[in-house]
Amino acid sequence: MLAYHRPIMLREVLDGLQVKEGIYFDGTVGGAGHSAAILAANPKARLIATDKDGEAIAEAERTLAPFAGRFSLHRTDFKNFETVLAEEGVGELDGFLLDLGISSHQIDDEARGFAYRMADAPLDMRMDARSSLTAEEVVNTYSEEALIRIFKEYGEERFAAPVARGIVRERAKEPIKTAGALKAIVEEGLPPKERGAACARKVFQAIRIEVNGELDGLYECVTGLLRRLKPEGRGCIITFHSLEDRVVKRAFAELSTACTCPKSFPICVCGKRREIEPVTKKPLTASEEEVAENPRSKSAKLRIARRLEA
Repeated sequence: MLAYHRPIMLREVLDGLQVKEGIYFDGTVGGAGHSAAILAANPKARLIATDKDGEAIAEAERTLAPFAGRFSLHRTDFKNFETVLAEEGVGELDGFLLDLGISSHQIDDEARGFAYRMADAPLDMRMDARSSLTAEEVVNTYSEEALIRIFKEYGEERFAAPVARGIVRERAKEPIKTAGALKAIVEEGLPPKERGAACARKVFQAIRIEVNGELDGLYECVTGLLRRLKPEGRGCIITFHSLEDRVVKRAFAELSTACTCPKSFPICVCGKRREIEPVTKKPLTASEEEVAENPRSKSAKLRIARRLEA
């Protein structure tokens, strides 16, 4: 089960979901490590899962084969959950999981071009191979201003301007086609003290987010899924960088806040009510043991919410 992708904080997710008889949604099935554990946790649980990656769907089919008849897989973005649930004839959910990280398989597959450490990897970065936009197109066709914007917004890169300037200068000589070529340009645009093995991480993250539209509609999706939960249903969301976590935190805050009328009002006129309750005040993180076994879990944050009675 772990060969394709090791599920992050598996025990914590299962504790958070409290799997019972009912319908569960795994929006980022990956290698189906979490999904298999959800189905194994209760023999009367049913699973609906999505993933944009065709390789992930194929791997999930193999992993979940022992649970035949209890799951269905859809190759689509989890943000299309409304359409998927309509196709399945499902109105409410007993629980859902979103693991927003990129899978280990995607990182380790050189042909996918996600890892800046793989010098010869092509600049692809598509989670869905059917998508038209690639990292190579972003790097070689976006204006300097557009590159600066995504490096700042999606990578929180302090040196976005000199890095973007270097990319535009170098691509005028010849197209930038490999991860190694891009990393070298990024490193050159940074002050000497900022250079090193992982110096291109923020820029690669920014390009990946742009290519896959990872933040587009995320807030609406999280709030929509939370509102699809039955009373006492639970939602678990794992994020791997601060941009995602801020969106999830904001969604949780919005749905867990009651009346927003000014304190001077004698009665509530806004009609807003609490819809969810965060299960923990702060997000959970991977244990020291898990980080030691799987260093990629170090940046993961798990937020859990419980749906309140209507």
